[in-house]
Amino acid sequence: MLFSRIFAVLIALALPTAAIAETVQIQTAQGLATVPARPHRVAVFDMAALDTLHLLGVKPAGVPDRVFLPELKPAAAGGEVVGTLFEPNLEALSALDPDLIILGGRSSPKAKFTSRIAPTIDMTIDGQDLVRDAEARLDAYGRLFGRERAADEARQKFRAAVAAARDAAKGKGRALILMTNGPKISAFGVGSRFGWIHSTLGIEPAVTAMAAAIHGEAVSFEFVRKADPDWLIVVDRAVAIGTGDSQAHATLDNELVRDTKAWKRGQVIYLPAADLYIAGGGIQAMTRVLAAVTRGFSAAQ
Repeated sequence: MLFSRIFAVLIALALPTAAIAETVQIQTAQGLATVPARPHRVAVFDMAALDTLHLLGVKPAGVPDRVFLPELKPAAAGGEVVGTLFEPNLEALSALDPDLIILGGRSSPKAKFTSRIAPTIDMTIDGQDLVRDAEARLDAYGRLFGRERAADEARQKFRAAVAAARDAAKGKGRALILMTNGPKISAFGVGSRFGWIHSTLGIEPAVTAMAAAIHGEAVSFEFVRKADPDWLIVVDRAVAIGTGDSQAHATLDNELVRDTKAWKRGQVIYLPAADLYIAGGGIQAMTRVLAAVTRGFSAAQ
């Protein structure tokens, strides 16, 4: 009996650490994945992921060189720079020796390379149902890092923010979602990157015949005038990517847009651009976007 126990202990000690490490199954953009549970050293290349992990109290060991959002600077502080938002630095990653690498969106095509260094998960959020996907990622990170209780508390607060935005917008009229990029504008309808504003918040679209293009449609100011929305919901891309000061108001302040009901009534909501465009799907970023929607619609007479 004693010999058997000693033999079992010796066998266990001889096994590679990875073979006996605890794992967890989580949902990723590529389906269910089995990864090491409670990873200690994590490299994060997705801003939505960094946002939600910060909320859960998870500190990354490796981060991109730029996080774009001032709110995310504390989340990245102290992390080793291991590439850019688009391009992981494989040499720096190898030196970091992480237990897990989290990619998403712009960095996701590099998964086949980073997976040679450490287990890699693609946590891309496609945007068509941003609220649903944000909650799914929150659940996944909670279980992955053993922060289920914190994730549950965050979920309840997030759902309350969704409900507040939906209630504020109820019965307030039709909206057109626009993204400005300097002097250019694009419109987003149901099924697009920002279509969840219509489908999840119950805001009636001003135009229903738009293609379900994830990146929106380039449109003219004549298009905006013809749509004549009750509300304009605006995202300033230049501000989101940090290429300049806000120009959205100046871009839209022209004779055609000024002739819409939205402009005449002052019903133009400027969303926090980087929160939506860069970190869309992060729980904290999304909560700030929802708060902007709530404030905007609540101000209507």
